[in-house]
Amino acid sequence: MSESGPFPFCNNAFKIFQDFLRTFQVNLNFNRWMLSALAASTMVASLSACAPLVVGSAVMSGLVAIDRRTAGIQLEDESIELRTAQGLRQNLSAAAHVNVTSYNRMVLLTGEVSSAAEKELAERLAKSQENVNSVVNDLAIEPASSLTQRSKDIIITGQIKALMVDAKDLQSNAFKVVVERGIVYLMGRVTSREAQRASEIARSGSVSGVVKVVRVFEIITEEELKRISAQPFSRQAQPKL
Repeated sequence: MSESGPFPFCNNAFKIFQDFLRTFQVNLNFNRWMLSALAASTMVASLSACAPLVVGSAVMSGLVAIDRRTAGIQLEDESIELRTAQGLRQNLSAAAHVNVTSYNRMVLLTGEVSSAAEKELAERLAKSQENVNSVVNDLAIEPASSLTQRSKDIIITGQIKALMVDAKDLQSNAFKVVVERGIVYLMGRVTSREAQRASEIARSGSVSGVVKVVRVFEIITEEELKRISAQPFSRQAQPKL
């Protein structure tokens, strides 16, 4: 057997992962440490097909992600993603590569399919799911992206999240960042001011490989934000471990 082993991509992916960790080294700033751990866990999950990797529960259980959705909506979003993804696997061709992201019942479809018919079918399946309010279909009709490109997308995601953590005028956990072929999708329940600021961060040029930024926000007023922020923790959102 060659030195690279039976899974050459895994070796390359782990090299990319090591480079990623060098970029986000742990320092005394707790927010940076938290972001690095979350981004690292995302990379580990993406490499799970190569080997059975486990993230220590002692680390992850201490990281609490709070956003502006209620606990019930968060659970609904997760259920929507699971049901939609299952339906797509059962109905689309094996060549399709589709990612489903739901935020506050708004579903974003990203990835690649082989035809316009498959793109329309994916949207119909997403819209047919219970509790879905709207669907943003940004599927590209082209061959599936390479594993190398997907690894780069994960790194871009982590870098943008880190920049949001550093921004003193943003609540970083109010945003969801999705990256597909270098296209950055920003989701969240945010004010116009926050949406503009987050877009500026993603477009700033500090992150290499960004092709364009697509805003998929639910815009709320400053008054709504004040009401959400004033709600007790147990009503606004529950810990998501």
